Formats: sequence, C-alpha cells, structure tokens
Amino acid sequence: MTVKSAPGTEKETSTTSCNKASAENMLSMTLPTGRIQNKVLELLTQIGINVNKSERSYKPTVSADGIQVKMLKGQNIPELVALGRHDCGFCGYDWIVEREADVVELLDLGFDPVRIVAAVPEDLVADRANGFKNLGRQLIVASEYRGLTRKYIKEQGLEAVYLQTFGATEALPPEDADMIVDNTATGTTLKQNRLTIIDDLLCSTTRFICNKKALENPIKKKMLEEMVMLMQSCLRARNKVLLEMHFSGEDFETVIKQLPCMKAPTVSKLYGEEGYAVKIAVENREIPTLIPRLVSMGARDILEFRLEKIVI
Repeated sequence: MTVKSAPGTEKETSTTSCNKASAENMLSMTLPTGRIQNKVLELLTQIGINVNKSERSYKPTVSADGIQVKMLKGQNIPELVALGRHDCGFCGYDWIVEREADVVELLDLGFDPVRIVAAVPEDLVADRANGFKNLGRQLIVASEYRGLTRKYIKEQGLEAVYLQTFGATEALPPEDADMIVDNTATGTTLKQNRLTIIDDLLCSTTRFICNKKALENPIKKKMLEEMVMLMQSCLRARNKVLLEMHFSGEDFETVIKQLPCMKAPTVSKLYGEEGYAVKIAVENREIPTLIPRLVSMGARDILEFRLEKIVI
C-alpha cells in the first residue's frame, strides 16, 4: 500500500531540516560585562560585527549573520566556553588560568594588561624571609582567585588559610587579612592602601578563546579563522601610520635605502616631473623623530594617514 504525504508536508520537513542545520552552524559568542567590554565591542565593530546593546537584556542583537551573542561576567566565560555552552568568547587570561578552563586561545588582544600579585602590609614585608612565622598564627590570605591563591600558598609552603573575597580585596589588610592576591595595572591602589608587592603570579590580558569542538565544525571554524584574521589586521594597524611624500630625483637611490618600512617602500614616478611619490608604513612612536629626518633628507608634501587594517 502506498501512503501519500499530505499536501505541504514535504516542504515543511525540508524547511525544518534547513532551520536545524542553520541552528547547528550558528556561532554562539560571549562578551564580557565590565571594564573590558567597550574595547572588545570597538574591535568587533571594526571587523564589521555591530553589537547593539540593550540595558534590559543580556542578549543583544548582532548585525552579522550566523552569530548570536550573550553578555556574561568575564569570570564565567572560560568555564562556559570549555563546557561547550558557547562556542567562543572574550575574557582575561587570569580567569582562564583560575578556572583551569580547557579552551583554545585564538588571539591575545593585549587589552587591559594587569599583573596578578601577592601583596602584604608594609610592616609584614620583613617577615617574608621566614615564611611569616613571626605572626605566631596562620597567615590569612584574601583573594577572589581561589585556585591561584591556594596554589601559591602551597608552592610557597605557607601556613595559611584562604579567605574568599568579592571585590575590594585591597581594603581587607591589615585588620582582616595579612596578605592579598589581586590584579593590578599600575600598583597605585595597592600603594594607597600601604600594601607592598612581594610576588608576581602571572600577567594577564584579554584573550579571544573558543571551545575545541567548535573547530570541528567547518563553518564555525571558517568564521573563527576569519574573525581572528580581521582582528589581527585591526590590532596591527593601531600601532602604525602611513606616510606619503615626494622626493626629487637627486640622490633618490641613497635616500630610499634609509627609509623605514614594513617590507619595502612603495614608489611611483610623479607625472611630468623628475621626482617620486613614496609611501611607507611605520610605527606611531617613530613619527616625532622620523618626520623631521625625512624633511632633512629632502622629503616634501608629507601626508600622514591613520590605518584601519593591515593584512599580511
């Protein structure tokens, strides 16, 4: 007996399969809330991914097809990406180490560099040499970083008890803690609280990470690789500018060999003149000394351009 499908059934089944396939290839991205978010959003905008935040939702809309975004605390992102709840995300390296997250690091963005340090009140610095045994009791070590701190206590052989904190760790010593393990960019806050750094545990910057299984999906892998390539090109361009200038034909060969550039200067002959137009990409920091030097070498009509991307 032949059973015929009801009208429209085949079309509906086909559509459902397409929707399922599309959902499987949707890249789930997590963005950190807090101080590092703005720099990440600015970089995403530069590569054509516009994230439209809403104060009332943790799931903003995204301009790019095939990407869905959720805002989460940076501390939670490494573990959730490792568990496969999301394909990729941005977070500090300190929290990757703290959570022992088994993730793939795709790119070090270099944003918000901080040091994770151990610090004590000034009057305890001298006791460090004998393991703080002059206290006559267990050392109290306070930190948000449970894993890093306990590992540090063990490695240093300290008789200590760990105290979990939830922000403003530097406010605890000397009344409520003898030592803290905390992040610092400049050390100013620690100094203001009369704390002295005695050890560096690690250096941290913002990283772009992904789940290992996301790379097994060819569509997601291609999306991630393209995002990394574009982000690298934007980061590379931030440190460079393009200079364009004119040189006369006299001593041109001698001058051109002295010019700094990425690979080699771009040179073209000026129309109807005995001279050359030259373009070079150089580091921002070189500009204050380079432009006067170029003028002394005979450069004229010097133009400086900011760069958006440099793809190598």
